[in-house]
Amino acid sequence: MQHMKIDFNRIAGPIKPLHGVNNSPIALYNPLPEFQAAGIPYVRLHDTAGAYGGSRYVDIPNVFPNFNADPDQPESYDFAFTDAYLKQLVASGAEPFFRLGVTIENNYRIRGYHNHPPADFTHWAKICAGIIRHYNEGWANGFHHHITYWEIWNEPENPPMWSGTREQYFELYRVTAEMLKAEFPQIRIGGYASCGFYAVTREGCSDFYRSFLTWFDRFLDFVSVNRVPLDFFSWHLYTSDPEEIVKHSLHVDRKLHEYGLTNVENIFDEWNFIDNSDPQPFVKLKEAPGAAFTAAAFCLMQNSPIDKAMYYDALPTRSYCGLYYFPSLELTPTYYAFKAFHELHQLGNQSGGDSGRLGDRLYGCAAHDAKNAALLLVNNDDLTREIALELSGPYRFDTALLLDRDHRLEATDTVFEPVHSLVKLPPFSVVLLKTGTEEAKEPEAKTATGRKKNLNGIDTGTSN
Repeated sequence: MQHMKIDFNRIAGPIKPLHGVNNSPIALYNPLPEFQAAGIPYVRLHDTAGAYGGSRYVDIPNVFPNFNADPDQPESYDFAFTDAYLKQLVASGAEPFFRLGVTIENNYRIRGYHNHPPADFTHWAKICAGIIRHYNEGWANGFHHHITYWEIWNEPENPPMWSGTREQYFELYRVTAEMLKAEFPQIRIGGYASCGFYAVTREGCSDFYRSFLTWFDRFLDFVSVNRVPLDFFSWHLYTSDPEEIVKHSLHVDRKLHEYGLTNVENIFDEWNFIDNSDPQPFVKLKEAPGAAFTAAAFCLMQNSPIDKAMYYDALPTRSYCGLYYFPSLELTPTYYAFKAFHELHQLGNQSGGDSGRLGDRLYGCAAHDAKNAALLLVNNDDLTREIALELSGPYRFDTALLLDRDHRLEATDTVFEPVHSLVKLPPFSVVLLKTGTEEAKEPEAKTATGRKKNLNGIDTGTSN
């Protein structure tokens, strides 16, 4: 039996906004109630709406279709569908995390359309400035969304994303970052959404994967020597081991400090549960194992150098989407892992005591405010496990919610013994303990309702 001490008299720090995502159902007419319920803090806009950005969304070639046009003229831009999409994301309570660049072109070997370096870096940077002006300052019949994070390109180490050289990307980053920071000093500029650092933890990596480490070193050297603005560094990892996330985050943190970049945010903006030994990994990531992995990752990231995180992906038609079944749009067990972590995030403060990894494949994190507390416990194992709680402070838990193969974060009296403070976690499960709750309500609907969808998962308006 594992023991966990929680001290509600101490605050270990703020609960971080780790339950961000990449993309969402394409909502053009109504907000996303399931995003509101899960308190999704950020939605990263990369690969939005499918291949080639759906030809209408977010990507520079979609928003600015004629590269030779004048970026100072509103008529040079086509904001229509991106406007509608961002409006509903903001109405859903999420802040867009705007990737300035293009969607991955996985079939670039046949023909690459937009994965090439821009013909004129200064001109490209001016286009980016026009987009920021539109969404943050109301320019060109725009908005005041106050979007903070602007990411320059994505995975330039990866040929489907960037056909140019490393030095060309560095120069594009420099020109763009300097121009944007000069005009919009309040925003945060960064990149480069690295493919990740697999060679740090995995043996036998190819030269291609080992080259990601060199890219990182050279980029940090470039920005530090040339004093190029870098407010955040973003990176990716797909794994079946949530503890590998922490190891990579520590590598990023060490390197930032090595180059004197101590005020740069560490942002993990693509991640998911991918078990390469499983013949159907994209099925598993939606089910109880994916939910347990996700909740475990939240607990571990909370106690790591990671400042923000965004799961890839929440677009229902994408194989990496773990939050929805398609085409039904029923919410998956993994969605409820996000909803469970939101309960902690709402409370604001991480409680003192044990947190993160509690034991082999067991994880936990507690939070409290002036009135209530909550505890997230995770069993990422195929065996039933038990945890004995040792609580200090004014709170005692009175409600247990279970997320596993058969339950969607539903109230139960089968997993928690309040008298002995003993929690029994079924295989691949998440248990959320809460205080000060009202009498348990009926479980909420398991389907994202109130929106009529076509067969591509695209929002077509309000249902009758």
